[in-house]
Amino acid sequence: MQSFSRGWSFLQQAWSTAFKDKDLLKPSIYSLIVGSIVSVIGAIPIIIAAIFIGDSGTVGQIVIGVMGVILVFVQYVVTYVFSAMTVYLIYGYLAEGDGRMDKAWAVVRRDFVDIITLAAASALVATLRNIANRNRGRGGIGASIARGATNLLSALWTEASYLVLPAMVIDDLNLKDGMARILKITKDNLLLIGISTVGVRWVTGLIGFVLGMIGLVLGAGLFYLVIAVLGFETVGLIVGIGLAVVVASLFFMLASVIGSYTSTAYHTCLYIWAREVEKAQVQGSSARVTAPAPLAAVLS
Repeated sequence: MQSFSRGWSFLQQAWSTAFKDKDLLKPSIYSLIVGSIVSVIGAIPIIIAAIFIGDSGTVGQIVIGVMGVILVFVQYVVTYVFSAMTVYLIYGYLAEGDGRMDKAWAVVRRDFVDIITLAAASALVATLRNIANRNRGRGGIGASIARGATNLLSALWTEASYLVLPAMVIDDLNLKDGMARILKITKDNLLLIGISTVGVRWVTGLIGFVLGMIGLVLGAGLFYLVIAVLGFETVGLIVGIGLAVVVASLFFMLASVIGSYTSTAYHTCLYIWAREVEKAQVQGSSARVTAPAPLAAVLS
């Protein structure tokens, strides 16, 4: 319960910071818009391929699978580009009192190749997980062990990527050096607060669920209201479904922005704190290192 309470407090602190400097929120909104466009455009050739070559056996499945992996990779690139901007904006705000978009764009251009490698690694992990889960219920004990291993790998990699990205952006490291740095920080117990101690994931997950349900209920209610007025004719169905989808989508989008920004802010603060503790240890200082403001307020 304390973990959830701290997670809720951190969300409030993070969003209070964002309202003071609204540039901090822009990348999360951009990511949602660009990611949606990329998903729609990327799905079109996959659907066409499924219609025309989906029944051509193994070759058709391989082609569609490769197209799917490429789309996942591009989606990760989009996500990491804007998450990297958010990381730098938060870092700039905490260090200089102002998160500047021009500097954030410059950092993304500088680290673009590293972001691509991170996206490629994430796409590979996601592909392995999807392959393992696709065969659920088949293959016996060996397949079950493989599924468990890939799901564990996916969970660990997801958490690692949240911390590697700040290392890339703040300290200008590539994927290999970023991973080595995170492993060292973890080994030296410099990540002073575990993921379970501040339940950011639980809070954002609950918010996402609640907003999603509200969106679905309002969308369904609006659909039935339109049908009651216009009837089950073509116009009524089109208008009702269209409005329902729009309303539900708005709530899903809001949940996505809340989750994306809050999670990125938390892991950025966590990395900055560990970084400052490491620096103090190297300098031989025994003074207590205070966490970044949004996190420090939660732990005080």
